[in-house]
Formats: sequence, structure tokens, C-alpha cells
Amino acid sequence: MLRSMSLGALLAATAMPLAAQEAPAAPAPAPAPAVPIPAALTAEEMPAIPLALVDDVRPYLESRGAGFAGWDPNTRAVLISTRFANVSQLHRVAMPMGARTQISFEAETVRGSYAPKKGDVIVVSKDRGGDEYFQLHTLKDGRLTLLTDGKSRNEINAWSHDGSLIGFSSTRRNGADADLYVMDPRDPASSRLVWESKGGGWAIVAFSNDNKAAFVADYRSVEDVDIYRLDLATGSMTPMGDPKAKVSYSGLEVAPDGTLWVTTDRDSDFQRLGKLDPVTGAFTPVTKEAWDVDGFDISDDGKTIVYEVNEAGSDRMRLLDVASGKVTTIDALPAGQIGGLQFAPWGEIGFSFSSAKSAADVWSLDPKTMKLTRWTQSETGGLDAGVNVEPRIVTTKSFDGLEVSGLLYLPDPAKFPGKRPLIVDVHGGPEGQSTAGFMGGDNYYLNELGVGIFLPNVRGSTGYGKRFVSLDNGPFKREDSVKDMAALIDAVRADPAVDSAKVGLTGGSYGGYMCYAAAVQLKEKLTATTCIVAISNFVSFLENTNPYRQDLRRVEYGDERDPKQRAKLTEISPLTRVGEITKPMFVITGANDPRVPKSEADQMVAAIRKNGGEAWHLVAADEGHGFRKKANADYAFLAQLVFWEKYLLGE
Repeated sequence: MLRSMSLGALLAATAMPLAAQEAPAAPAPAPAPAVPIPAALTAEEMPAIPLALVDDVRPYLESRGAGFAGWDPNTRAVLISTRFANVSQLHRVAMPMGARTQISFEAETVRGSYAPKKGDVIVVSKDRGGDEYFQLHTLKDGRLTLLTDGKSRNEINAWSHDGSLIGFSSTRRNGADADLYVMDPRDPASSRLVWESKGGGWAIVAFSNDNKAAFVADYRSVEDVDIYRLDLATGSMTPMGDPKAKVSYSGLEVAPDGTLWVTTDRDSDFQRLGKLDPVTGAFTPVTKEAWDVDGFDISDDGKTIVYEVNEAGSDRMRLLDVASGKVTTIDALPAGQIGGLQFAPWGEIGFSFSSAKSAADVWSLDPKTMKLTRWTQSETGGLDAGVNVEPRIVTTKSFDGLEVSGLLYLPDPAKFPGKRPLIVDVHGGPEGQSTAGFMGGDNYYLNELGVGIFLPNVRGSTGYGKRFVSLDNGPFKREDSVKDMAALIDAVRADPAVDSAKVGLTGGSYGGYMCYAAAVQLKEKLTATTCIVAISNFVSFLENTNPYRQDLRRVEYGDERDPKQRAKLTEISPLTRVGEITKPMFVITGANDPRVPKSEADQMVAAIRKNGGEAWHLVAADEGHGFRKKANADYAFLAQLVFWEKYLLGE
């Protein structure tokens, strides 16, 4: 027989679970120690970084490089740029392999050089938090003395041969146009405007030997640079050649006898070194290289020219005897990157060099004896750089038959057998090139995780001739470069050493646009993307990039003020197709970026999240177009590592 439960029993029965709930709960496990987020960074919808990860990675984050910044003509010391604290500063090295003595001590990166011949003053440039509104200063006794107005954007252009004058460009007149100024930096009051420009690409590239004239370049695009002679007394500007011709110049030097030497693609697909007639603008090529001549310098006696040739992404040094035309190849250096070539008054050549197995360091060459001297040996976190892998070139045909290529780094198969995951890293620019230099922290992926890295050079990249660099111009050709990227990804996914199911992609700036585009169009080939200081909408980018850059970028991407081009720019913008992004994405942004404004990232992240997608977002309040401060860069590297471990390695 059923019996009703008494009230007391009912209360007792219902109280039992309450009593159980009120019992002391077991303590929750303590969270794993996490890496502190630097004060300037904001990490949105991202996991904490395990502190344990740091010990494994730290040696790879402690490598540094040294860049050649010039000779001290009085003491024969070299000036170098290197980082010992949070940002790169200037140091002196009195002798080969001598102590690196720091001479600038700023919170921001400092770049500069000694006055030629005199060596009595150092002029440097510095911005604020990556905003690229550079101010010029003199540096003495660890202190800076301001030379410019403290507000406009100023760029060091060139010194006069005797070191008495410096030419620089400045936007101080209207905030957009790069007007030209000349100054004796020992007397800031001597600064004077010598040319009111229209556009942001003007620069003084050299002075005549008597300082009565300046040679001026108007950079309109990577394919179109016009050269002029500016009379500094009258302000008269005379073109050297036809400004309407689509010709590019990448360098100009004045020899002691007044001869103008230039590198140009005039009448050639590649840049050649030769002589420019200052009256007619006629160009006489001297070199016969099959690749671009990227940089050069002339000895003080005018007898020798040193130049570098970009051979498929690796630099080779040459010496030209001006009188005989004989060219000597410097074969003692391995494949790598050469920069900053500069003759000392006594004939020695200083330069920077890096390779897969060597961080950037300062070297010199005695052209009489051909002796190479190493001036610095930068630390690599205690790691043996000799074990770093070198790349091989991968080539394939794109959709229209164009041959495109890239550099493939694969981990040691003895240590990491079988098919390996891969990260595709797309360069910015688009007028840039991925080259075979030191990989820095990325060696951690190769040496410790067994992750390969592929650096594609799609159409629009430099280094492969002016036709190649022009093939992506304008909105109607822009996505052809995305098709190149797809063809190259297919080529490396087919490599027997690559795991085709574990491929991620990253890129910065224009490479960031390619990253967004890949997240839309190539998502079936990729597991995830990391997009850095990236263009998400070409129209909003062109409208909001810094005014001095707008016309320069319109030449490359298209003009958003033209209705037809605006419609196409909107159509090809990744933000327009954001609903097609289905894989996780990590977005990294500098809040002070004058090139690709932070709003480009904000609108992409917001749209992905609105659609229910996953978008990590890391923002630096004190950075611009990329992270330069070590604390920020280290955290960003670790955060990307966590992202790839989750979405590429599946850990």
C-alpha cells in the first residue's frame, strides 16, 4: 500500500542535496604559470602563454644582428646598429672583433651615420612608437639635439661628399608632400627649403662635388623613378632624361671626376650599373649581369666601384676597375645577404652580411689584397648556427604559364623523418623579395619542432625583372598574385617531405593582404592563418593610409576615387568575402601604424567574430608597421607559436 511521505521526511529528503552542495568543494587546480603580457600589448580572445614554453624557446629569441652604419673617418672605427636591450641603438667598434661600445641610449630605435670626410658629427633619425614621423638629431655624449620641427615626417636623404651638408625631405609644409631641404647639421638655423614638391616620393640622392647642385629622385613607383638636377642657388630643377618615360633608378653616385653612376632598368628588364649623361640623360651601361645590380659605392679616388648582384635572392659582390672595365667576383662569401656597401677614405669596403648559418654581422674587404675581415660576431643565444638548414629553390608554372618560385626550408630528415608540417610566409611590399638570409627565431620551428618554412615570390616581387614586378599592378591584376600563391602552395604540398594536411600561412603588410586572401580563397589547402599589419579592404586602406603615401599606393593598387576601380577594389578585398573564412586566424597589429592603419585589423577581426569565427588579436600600443621592441616581439613570437601548436600541429 502506498503511504504518503510525512512533511519531515520530505524536508529531510530535499535537504540532502543541499547539504551536499554546502560541503567544502575540492580546490580547483592552480592555473599553470603564464608569461606576463607586456604593458603595451592587448591580447584579445587569446589563451595565456605557458611560462614553461619560454625556457625551450629563449635561446632562439636571444639572437641579435649587427648592421654596418658607416666608417668613422678620424679613428677608422665602424659605426654599427645592434640591440642589447629593447631596441636597436648605435655602437662603435674600434677594431675588428673589438668591444661594441654603445653611444645612443633611446627608448626608440635610432639610425644614423657620421659626416663623411669630417667625422665630427653624427646625424640620426628617430620616431615615436613606430609612427614613422622621424625627427633628425645630432648625437653627442649620449644625448640628442633636435634638428627638425618635432612634428612633421623627416627622412635623411644624403650627405655631401665633404660632410658639410645633409639633404633631407620633410612634410612640414602641408603634412603630405615631401619637400626638399638642405642643412649644415652643426647649425640647425641653416636649414633651408630648396624645393617644394608635389607627392611623397621626393628625395635628394646626391650632391655635386662643389655642393652647388643636388641630384634628386622622384619615386613614383617601383617602375617609375625620375632623376633631376637641382641648382641649389636658383632652385632650378632640370630633368635628366624624359620624365614621361617609365624608367626606374635605384641608385646614383657622383664620382670624384663628376661622372654620374647609376643603377637603372633603362632599356633592360634588369637593373644595370652604368653612366648617366647629366645633360642629355643618356645612359651607358657598364655591367653585363643577368640579374639586378642592387647597390654600389665608388672609392674616394674614383678608381674602383663595388657592387652587389641579386642572384635569385642571394647577393654576390663584384669589384669593377673603372679604367679597364675588369670585373672581379668575390667568391669567399657564401650565399647570403649583403647591405650597406661603403668605401672608407683609405680604401677599405665596409658592409653587412648574413646567411642561413650566420646572423647579420659587419665585415670589411680590402680590395687590394682581397682580404675579408669580420668586425662583429653577433650572439645567437648560445646556439650553433652551423646546424641551421639552407633553402632550396622551388619553381612552378602559374595559371597563365608564368614561372614563379620560392625558397623552401625543410628540417633535417635524420632528426625529423617523414612528412613534415609547413608554414608559408609571404613577404610584404608587394615590391619586395624573400631572400636567403638568417631565419632568426624561425629556426626554432625548423630545428626543434620539425616544421618547414616556405617563402614564395609571386608576381609583383622585385628581383626578377621589371616585367615581373609589373604583372600585379592595379585592381584588375591583383588577384593574379593570389593565383601564383595557390600554384606555389600546391607545388610544395606535393613535395614528398611535406605533410599536405598540415600547412599554415602567414604574412605581413601586403603579405598580410595575401594572408587574408588565402584565408578566403585557399582555405581548403590551409589549417589556419596568421595575418600581421594587414590590408583587409583596399578602399578603406587607401583612404586612411598616411597622406604622404596615398598617391604612391594608388599607382600600385588602384585609385579608389575612380568608380570603376573602386568597385573592383571592393570586390577583391578580403573583407568583402569575410563570410567565407572558416579556419582560425591570428591578427597582429601596431596601433601607431601609419601605413596600414589599425582600423584595417579591427574591421576584419570584428567581422570574423560576428560570423562566429575564431580570431585572436594582439595589439601593441607603442608599435607601428611591425614590432621593433624586443619585449613585444618576443611575446608575439610565443603567441604565434601557441597558435601554430594548436592549429598546425594539433597539440
